[in-house]
Amino acid sequence: MKPDYKNINLHFKLNGITISFNDLNETGYSLIKEGGVFEKSIGNFLINWADKSDVVEVNTSGSTGIPKLIKLRKQHMVNSAMATGSFFGLEEGNTAFLCLPVDFIAGKMMLVRAMVLGLSLDYVAPNSNPLESISKVYDFSAMIPLQLENSLQKLKQLKLLIVGGAKMSEPLKVAVANSTSKVYETYGMTETITHVALKPVNHLKNTTNINFTALPEVDFSTDARGCLVINAPNISEEEVVTNDLVALVSSTEFEWLGRYDAIINSGGIKLMPEKIEAKLTTILDSQFFIAGIPDEKLGQKLVLIIEANNEDESLLQKIKSLKLLDTFEVPKQIHFIKEFVMTGNGKIQRLKTLDLI
Repeated sequence: MKPDYKNINLHFKLNGITISFNDLNETGYSLIKEGGVFEKSIGNFLINWADKSDVVEVNTSGSTGIPKLIKLRKQHMVNSAMATGSFFGLEEGNTAFLCLPVDFIAGKMMLVRAMVLGLSLDYVAPNSNPLESISKVYDFSAMIPLQLENSLQKLKQLKLLIVGGAKMSEPLKVAVANSTSKVYETYGMTETITHVALKPVNHLKNTTNINFTALPEVDFSTDARGCLVINAPNISEEEVVTNDLVALVSSTEFEWLGRYDAIINSGGIKLMPEKIEAKLTTILDSQFFIAGIPDEKLGQKLVLIIEANNEDESLLQKIKSLKLLDTFEVPKQIHFIKEFVMTGNGKIQRLKTLDLI
C-alpha cells in the first residue's frame, strides 16, 4: 500500500524537531511569523501540504519559456519521493540537507522526501556556498551546479548529492571525479515533479556510461522529432512530451543530446548549442552560452554570449584554434555582457539575456 500524503513518517524531523501531519500548520505559521524570507516559503508549503486540497500550485522556472503556475497532485509528489528513496536506498532516520529555495519544485521535493521517507532534514538559507558554515555530515542533499562548484572543498560532508536545475559542465564533472561523495546528475522538470532519470557523475563502474537511467515505474520513448516522451503514470496522468533531443538506448535509458527548440539553422547547417558549449568549456571559465541571432544571408548567425566585465579581443582567435570545434561551430561574433539575467533558482534566462545585446 502506497503512503498517503497525510501519513507523514514518524521519523521525519525538521531542524532536529519531530513534526507530525497535525503539527504542520502550527510549524508553518511559526516560520511565517518569526522566520526569515526563505523560512516563510517553507512555512507556506507546510501549510499548503496540510490543507484540504489534494494539489499544490508550483511555479515553473522560466529558463526555457515564460514562467507559469501549474498544479501538481500531492499523491504524485509522494510517489516521486518514494521512487527516489527506492533508487538510492534511502532509509528512515537518514539525514538530509536542504539548501534550495522552496519557492520552486526542487526545494519543495526535498521537504516531501523528508516527510515521506522519514528523513531528518536540516535547512539553511539558499545561497551560492551552502556548506560554508556547515560541519555536520549528511546522507543526502540536492544542489544546482553553481552551489556544487562553490562547495567542492567541503563536498565530503555530503555522502550522496543530486545536481539539477542546469547541466553540469565537463570541468565540474572532472572536479568531483575523485570525491568520496556520490554525485548524480538529474533529468527532469517541474511537470515531472523534479527528476525522472539520473546519471552517476563519479564512482562509475564504466567510464563510458553517459546515459540517464529511469526511476522506478518510469519509461521512455521518442516522438517524430526524436524528442523524449516520458511515461510515468505514478507522477503524471498523461505522457509528458519534451523538447529534449535524445538517443534512446532502451525504454529506461537515454543519452541527452540537446534542446530541439535551441537548434540553430545557419546557412542550412543545423548546429546544436549544447554540443558546442561542451567543447568550449575547455577554454572558458565564465558563464556563457551559444545562441543564434537573425542574419540576412545565413538565416541565423552563431554567436557566443559570455558574462564578463571586460571584452577579450583575443578570445575569438583562441576559439578558432580549438581543434575540438568544427568549422561551422566557430561563433561569428562574441558578445560580452556584464551580468546575465537569471531565474530565481539560478538558471540563465537565455532569451532575456539575448535581449540585452
